[in-house]
Amino acid sequence: MDVAVVVDQIANLQILNQFLLSLFLLIPMVLVARTAVAGTRYSPILIIVLFGLTMGYVLVASGVSSPGLPQFSLIDLVSRTTIVALTVSFFVGGQELRKIVGNIKLDPDDMVVPSTEETVLGTGRTQLIFIIRSFFLLIGIEALYRLILGLSFSDLSRFYPVIAYLGLVGAVIMIDYKAKVANKRRYIKMGLAEVIAILGILLASYGIALWIRPFIALPQIFFAMILSAGLGALMYRWRFGPTIRALLFAGIPVVLAANFMIGGSRINDAFAITGMNAVLAYGFFGQVFWMFGGIALLMLFGRTDHARNLAPGMAGALSHSGLTGACTAGDLGDTAAYRAPIMINVPFFGHIFVFSILAMSAQQGALILWPSLFIVLGGIVLTIVSLRSMSRADNIDAREVKGLMQFSFGWQLCAVFGGFILMSLAGMPLGFTAMAVSSGISHFGLFAATQGGMFGPEASALIPFIFSMPFLVHPLVFFMFGRAMERQGVMPKTPVYILAAIGLVGILYAMRAA
Repeated sequence: MDVAVVVDQIANLQILNQFLLSLFLLIPMVLVARTAVAGTRYSPILIIVLFGLTMGYVLVASGVSSPGLPQFSLIDLVSRTTIVALTVSFFVGGQELRKIVGNIKLDPDDMVVPSTEETVLGTGRTQLIFIIRSFFLLIGIEALYRLILGLSFSDLSRFYPVIAYLGLVGAVIMIDYKAKVANKRRYIKMGLAEVIAILGILLASYGIALWIRPFIALPQIFFAMILSAGLGALMYRWRFGPTIRALLFAGIPVVLAANFMIGGSRINDAFAITGMNAVLAYGFFGQVFWMFGGIALLMLFGRTDHARNLAPGMAGALSHSGLTGACTAGDLGDTAAYRAPIMINVPFFGHIFVFSILAMSAQQGALILWPSLFIVLGGIVLTIVSLRSMSRADNIDAREVKGLMQFSFGWQLCAVFGGFILMSLAGMPLGFTAMAVSSGISHFGLFAATQGGMFGPEASALIPFIFSMPFLVHPLVFFMFGRAMERQGVMPKTPVYILAAIGLVGILYAMRAA
């Protein structure tokens, strides 16, 4: 037999190995994380962080793979599906915003009654199906999207048709037969329609970003947000099919698990780069300051210490990946779960300023200072207004949501541009600053833009590791929110103030190290 034919057959078998390895690396990671926190009010995101980083590091240290895990290219594919998972959150946020603005009340969603049978400790049957289906959806949609556009990032491109087929077919048949579905045929059709809609948004946002690039290099995620949130506002009566239900519950955890594995594989490489200590220091202490500093402001001046406000408020204010995933999965209560998609949508409307200024800065190689200062000033004013609104909310849902929307917008402008200004004044290069700021607030949008190459190839390669390292702060974040949930949602105050002060001191250290 011809050698070339043999090599080709081996390569064809490898894609099946890739598929099974990725499935059995990522899904158990999410399940083990849920098992570890079973019976508590803590979020499994914390465990996913530790397992992902450790697994990535071990694979490289043991010689199984090399930095970036090129031998596990399907995991890299999953790690780059951030925009797919976020598109669903933006759509749901658009729906909720329309309901709030129009004062629209709809009947409760009774399309699906999940099975309560516990298949894995901490995970019910329907939840397990959601997690597995999320994996299939992510790889299927991403592979089909790349196939249509002719995008090629690795040798995996020749297998996009197979991956798309396996992913989408697997997603269609992964329906929990023990869950009570009102109309199974309609439910499956809704799932297919949602897949088509997500794919359409990805293609349209890519085309718009490509068309406008000669004028300003806005990232694709910005247009995906506008399109998906707008579609959600138009289709506010849409009952969720299996695609949205699965990605809303498990899309972000699966994407994060893949990113943490990629990040863990680059630990040694990153520490060898000059100037990386300052980036990591800002990422760690920035996470502490912007998270707990924001919570401290809401407590002191917004007069609220309940997780139903603090969790979605900070998820939106920082576009915070871990906290968003915990909220949408229901780990921090039903109120936080429905409010979080609203809050992560609101700041993205201000990203026309964020990404336009950062895109122009990237073209010049340095931050454009004066517009950035004006945006920080606007963020401070809006934050003050929001705290005043929150202090007068009187536990009324509509008033709390209004105040949190204002806070999410204002505090995000302060956190994003405040971080860029501080580190730029300290002399840090723009690409390093982008990595530091995106990791310092776990900002989904900046992460996706940096990973997409907005700040150059070096930042694109390193961002999974830099982004994952501040998640080591998450023992503090989720411990504090877990304590709040155990106290009927009330957050302890004194530790928050202490952590905010530690974060501020740490940022000053990072500036000096830069």
